[in-house]
Amino acid sequence: MNDFASTPELVLLPAVDVADGKAVRLTQGEAGTETSYGDPVDAAADFARQGAQWIHLVDLDAAFGRGSNAGVMRKVIKQVKGVQVELSGGIRDDRTLEAALESGASRINLGTAALENPEWAADVINRYGEAIAVGLDVRGTTLAARGWTRDGGDLWTVLERLEDAGCSRYVVTDVTKDGTLRGPNIELLREMTQRTPKPIVASGGVSSLDDIVALRDLVPLGVEGAIVGKALYAGQFTLAEALDVAGH
Repeated sequence: MNDFASTPELVLLPAVDVADGKAVRLTQGEAGTETSYGDPVDAAADFARQGAQWIHLVDLDAAFGRGSNAGVMRKVIKQVKGVQVELSGGIRDDRTLEAALESGASRINLGTAALENPEWAADVINRYGEAIAVGLDVRGTTLAARGWTRDGGDLWTVLERLEDAGCSRYVVTDVTKDGTLRGPNIELLREMTQRTPKPIVASGGVSSLDDIVALRDLVPLGVEGAIVGKALYAGQFTLAEALDVAGH
């Protein structure tokens, strides 16, 4: 048995980002940089066929505060029964949170609300536990909020507050890498694992199977999974190949 085979598996979450009812990818999270990839229901079904255990589903219109794709999100979740869905985008109050939980998602990813409304976020973390992850979107060590259009404070200060609130999991995105196919920010992820015992899902920059190998090496440190988006849509590798390298 070689060392690699004995490394625990890295959970992969292929991303389906929805804007105006279509599956799209952005570059560095910027509105207006969308490339469309067709029907999100088809994209999710294809990932499910290739063996996805999780799908990272994002309502970009809700994240940017310019509308909602709630109906499409529900269709996607229904279509991929048996696959767990992490839902993200525009979940900022009890109403949007309850709608997200009722849609059948296994986990809700809070973003902006965790930065702008810390008391509400702490209450939600307390009420729903494992069903809540917090997305930390980072440029350097400064957090980005509101669909990455606003500064959301210092990463380490906010992390300390979320740790006190008992947050169960963090989804960490290097905004400068996202959608660029330039490789994940391994240093940032290593530092995160030193500052929290909670599992971390890495996001942004995965461009090759080698990147997945590098992320899998961080599993013993606390990186539980990785969100993969543009590389799959751009045909850099298939999800089936990525799952193989991730140890599934």
